[in-house]
Amino acid sequence: MVEIGFPKVPDLNALRKLVTVSGFPHADVSRFGHHPVVLIRLRPRHKTVGKQVAATLARTVVAHYPGSRVVSEELIGPQVGSALREKGITAMVATLVLILLYVAFRFEWRFAVGAIAATIHDVVFTIGFFSFTGIGFNLNVLAAILAIMGYSLNDTVVVFDRIREDFRKYRRGTPLELMNIAINETLSRTLMTSFMTLLVVIALLLVGGPVLRGFSIALFVGILVGTYSSIFIASATALMLGVDRSDLLPRRREDLADGRP
Repeated sequence: MVEIGFPKVPDLNALRKLVTVSGFPHADVSRFGHHPVVLIRLRPRHKTVGKQVAATLARTVVAHYPGSRVVSEELIGPQVGSALREKGITAMVATLVLILLYVAFRFEWRFAVGAIAATIHDVVFTIGFFSFTGIGFNLNVLAAILAIMGYSLNDTVVVFDRIREDFRKYRRGTPLELMNIAINETLSRTLMTSFMTLLVVIALLLVGGPVLRGFSIALFVGILVGTYSSIFIASATALMLGVDRSDLLPRRREDLADGRP
């Protein structure tokens, strides 16, 4: 990781082309703070030559930009990478636990299990996509995955709300029939919300540059899988666990006038 200061803010696209032509096509070039400082991150070809790679990259940039200077050079070793991985896993596990408690408190434990199943599906599918395609996984992608978990939960809660309303509204019908009615009633809202969100993500993917590319790809994949997981996984899991109308009906209070419970 090389931090380089410039007399004025450079053209990042031109700087990225220079870094690519110099033999570092996978380098990540981004602004650092509000000052004319650029942060260049890349993976060395071999651990033992990490510092030499950073020094070569720094000399190349400084030679093409008079007045620039190297602010710092750091080598992020496996110990730091392991700490980042552990913190990322901890963040996702804590999020899943809080989702489980929230949905169980608001609805019923079977719905909580369904919400967790859908959320885990979205996370595993998105991470698997990055693993299959070989796209770089960094902290921006991790932030996108956490955002996907929140987006998926929001869609799931909307569907669950309508299921609870229909369970209380209709006196007849099996849980399967009532769930199908609720999903059909929320289907247009789910699709429109996902479509409008995807438009924003596509804009980030097209004009956001290399810095936001991984973040945008993760959101794009996560929104697609999150849309159908709220319908086909969350609700189906709750149904498989045996959720019934009686589980969501409001509890009766004691009738003091008649002396009946």
